[in-house]
Amino acid sequence: MSLKNFSDLTEREVLAIAIASEEEDSRIYVGFAEELADRYPATSKVFQEMASEEDGHRRQLLELYQARFGPHLPAIRREDVKGFLNRRPSWLMKNLPLETIRNQAEAMEADSQRFYLKAAEQSQDVGVRRLLGDLALVEKSHGAKANALAEAILTESARDAEGKTAHRFFVLQYVQPGLAGLMDGSVSTLAPLFAAAFATQNNWSTLLVGLAASLGAGISMGFAEALSDDGSVTGRGAPLVRGLVCGLMTTLGGLGHTLPFLVPDSWPHAFWTAISIASAVVFVELWAIAYIRARYMDTPFLKAVAQIVLGGAIVLAVGVLIGGA
Repeated sequence: MSLKNFSDLTEREVLAIAIASEEEDSRIYVGFAEELADRYPATSKVFQEMASEEDGHRRQLLELYQARFGPHLPAIRREDVKGFLNRRPSWLMKNLPLETIRNQAEAMEADSQRFYLKAAEQSQDVGVRRLLGDLALVEKSHGAKANALAEAILTESARDAEGKTAHRFFVLQYVQPGLAGLMDGSVSTLAPLFAAAFATQNNWSTLLVGLAASLGAGISMGFAEALSDDGSVTGRGAPLVRGLVCGLMTTLGGLGHTLPFLVPDSWPHAFWTAISIASAVVFVELWAIAYIRARYMDTPFLKAVAQIVLGGAIVLAVGVLIGGA
């Protein structure tokens, strides 16, 4: 489909696009409010007020349009104009962190203002330029109004409560799947890696086994996490994000003690050099897992160390015994 240049729009078309844009932005803010109602009720109220502001501006623009051009709006949307701003589809707004939604709202207002100002500078028509300048001022006032609403509604207690909710969401969305992946990648790949190492005593062969185990585990864990739930009931956030975090951390956990086997077999004592480095990496990985559990999962540090190190040692021993048999 051929898109129109902004400079080719009539004043009537520009005003019609502005009306449609205000209506769409109002719906987006309503969606934000509904999305945040359970997790962040105070911020949800801010977005409800912002939606009302956008709807009020839409009515003002519509009254101006009807007074000048009558009741019929031309069938034109911002997507029909080159360089016009496109909003993210509503289904991409689900399960977003609070800060992401706030940044998205700020970007919506700032981008609209910049677009109107740039379009006003390029326009040769005095009427269109004046209209675009007015719209830019309206968008700027939206940002100031949003800040005023936030100050009035987000009291200190509300901010504290939402801060705790945001921390919980961060743990559920990123820390928990990342920790599960790191634990699986660091521990589950130990047995096949060290079994291959002691069975072949060949670094290159061991490296290939480690890469296959790490990548395979990462793909498997990523899909398992993403398909476990969609986050709508548990509040664990977007499944795609959780799956990516879990998959990447699983792969990273396995690659950590796999990469030391890049030591060329031609080096003196190459096998034992790689084994020594890989063992040191395993030690660091297990302690890192214990620290994360203690930091975010309220597990006593020494208890976390005992559990993780013991489990890792057992899996490592199994791999060494099988490889040496």
